[in-house]
Amino acid sequence: MHNQDQALIFELSTPGRIGYSLPEMDVPEADLNGLLPEGYLRVDEPELPEVSELDIMRHYTALSRRNHGVDSGFYPLGSCTMKYNPKINENVARFNGFAHVHPLQDESSVQGALELLYDLQEHLIEITGMDEVTLQPAAGAHGEWTGLMMIRAYHEANGDLKRTKVIVPDSAHGTNPASATVAGLETITVKSNENGLVDLEDLRRVVGEDTAALMLTNPNTLGLFEENILEMAEIVHEAGGKLYYDGANLNAVLSKARPGDMGFDVVHLNLHKTFTGPHGGGGPGSGPVGVKADLIPFLPKPVIAKRGEEYVLDYDRPQSIGRVKPYYGNFGINVRAYTYIRSMGPDGLKAVTEYAVLNANYMMRRLAEYYDLPFDRHCKHEFVLSGRRQKKLGVRTLDIAKRLLDFGYHPPTIYFPLNVEECIMIEPTETESKETLDSFVDIMIQIAKEAEENPEVVQEAPHTTVVGRLDETTAARKPVLKYQKA
Repeated sequence: MHNQDQALIFELSTPGRIGYSLPEMDVPEADLNGLLPEGYLRVDEPELPEVSELDIMRHYTALSRRNHGVDSGFYPLGSCTMKYNPKINENVARFNGFAHVHPLQDESSVQGALELLYDLQEHLIEITGMDEVTLQPAAGAHGEWTGLMMIRAYHEANGDLKRTKVIVPDSAHGTNPASATVAGLETITVKSNENGLVDLEDLRRVVGEDTAALMLTNPNTLGLFEENILEMAEIVHEAGGKLYYDGANLNAVLSKARPGDMGFDVVHLNLHKTFTGPHGGGGPGSGPVGVKADLIPFLPKPVIAKRGEEYVLDYDRPQSIGRVKPYYGNFGINVRAYTYIRSMGPDGLKAVTEYAVLNANYMMRRLAEYYDLPFDRHCKHEFVLSGRRQKKLGVRTLDIAKRLLDFGYHPPTIYFPLNVEECIMIEPTETESKETLDSFVDIMIQIAKEAEENPEVVQEAPHTTVVGRLDETTAARKPVLKYQKA
């Protein structure tokens, strides 16, 4: 039986207890008969829990303590960039002039909001080395699809209908081939070499007259910088294809290198990652897309433009792929990103990269003695380890992740990328202190030693959480989605 602090709200229910009070109605009660079809009106009172205000407050507070987020603990998810969200961003996003505007207001009454969006576009153009940016896409994968649709439209406008294939590395984010498929294109995999980088000879083999684009991130998902990117761009461009930049890892090169200077034609950015907007649980997000000049005509409409001193939504785009998001993107996340960029400034954004890379390399070197290091070279903002050594002792990477829960840590990304056996991908971000990094590393070392000396304690983890080890296959295929009293 749960104790009072952890009890489910239905188990606390006692007839007659009330946790709320409403003022007396000062209008006649509505007669709903005839207004709704028969069968849609409730006949019996709903069976809701009857609890006091104190009980319900304790219930939801207890639930909140079971959640894990960047405000409550270290979140080393590789590739997800779960870094701290500065609270000044939240304050600015809540300004009345931003929080209370309506998307159907006349443009003349929202000039401040349009100016912010236009200025954000200009900042992102400078940061990425692109020629124009749209803020419409609602998240990274949505940005990927938007960028690929523009590339497809570009080829079709040139009568180049045979270009239907997108090349993706074997270390790519899973959203890359998925976005290509949704955009009506096919995917071809290019192999990584022994250094974890795109194999140039294999790229030359797969590129051809049917190539629409090469899609990759730099640094790649292994946390390694694609040092041959200019040669890769030349190979693809000579074949008539375009280069697409997955901006998931821009955190590693911010203000140090620009995708546009690497030869990329299209780039999407994850504002909810690199630029500190909150994310997780499916949203919110923002995935702006930047393009080089020859793709500008295909940008989603409307495009935010400046005419004299006035900011307008420009719908006169005959070659546009059309609107990709109702209204104009996730405005609140765009406000947060703009606040972050303006408050950090050029020097601050450069420091983001320097500390992100420093933190990742520090952790990688401390852990290399205890876990296999597939690519023994300097990483960028994230790095991958392999649990092959522990697997031989009967401890899987999944077990290591579960054991971390006993110490209050959210596990890193596991089993991704797929081309590393028993993969553990760690991204500390630039926001964490050395003390936090050391604490996490110490626990990882302890778990490695437990795998050697007492593997059962890892195999049966977690031990201290409210819910123990689940049958994850059954949980995924037969989830329990409603409360059932035991």
